[in-house]
Amino acid sequence: MRKNNINFAKTSGFITLALGAASLIASILYNSQILAFIGLGLTFWGIILTYIQTEEYVKGSLLPATCLSALETLNQIMEELGYKEKAIYLPPKYLTDPEANKAYMPKNKESKLPTPEQTQGKENRVFLQNPQGIILTPPGSELTKLFEKTLETNFTKVDLQYLQLNLPKLLIEDLEIAQNLDVTVENNKVNVTIENSSYQSLTKEAAKLSKLYESLGCPLSSAIACALAKATGKPVTIEKQQIIDENKTLKIEYLLIEEAKAGQ
Repeated sequence: MRKNNINFAKTSGFITLALGAASLIASILYNSQILAFIGLGLTFWGIILTYIQTEEYVKGSLLPATCLSALETLNQIMEELGYKEKAIYLPPKYLTDPEANKAYMPKNKESKLPTPEQTQGKENRVFLQNPQGIILTPPGSELTKLFEKTLETNFTKVDLQYLQLNLPKLLIEDLEIAQNLDVTVENNKVNVTIENSSYQSLTKEAAKLSKLYESLGCPLSSAIACALAKATGKPVTIEKQQIIDENKTLKIEYLLIEEAKAGQ
């Protein structure tokens, strides 16, 4: 994993600013136009590099302010309607539009996962009567679309191995929203570990919304669940999420539901 670009920009910015200031002071002492131009150039680039790291920080701090109200509303609706079971992220064959991202939330433990025939053509409705539950657009849907746009691919055309190889580079280098990311696969479970994510503050706030968080996850874990459902062609649930404050880590465990169990 490469060094975090934000930290590099911060260090480079301070060093360049210091050199620029020193050159400007020297240009005054020695009445040198050459040193003045060098100082101005270094100062300019120092400000640019420092601004880059500041801008990334602001983006991270703004996430809760821009997203949290919608998550709070969804959590409140779930509480009012009595929905608390784990959401099941639906693969493309359950939807009329294979590029859409949808999740099915059962009304209770007795509600079974619907078959593709029971959901196709009905994914734009909220309530499903047979089996009883709701179909909704998960909080990570748009982020998944950004993943696909950045990678210039559609996750319905790739497989789990592709995600395992490309998600780290995507989040670390391309989108720069995490410092480290690791994906491991064991049987029907996928474990994702994310370190120093710019979504960290939003994830911590989302974790306070118990109904939403335990069912659908946070926007980042939800986006990865959407990607997994598309790439594997299997229904996906977020089984566990763990926030480790000491090293700013989010650990997520996903379960890929085998087709033989679907609808039973």
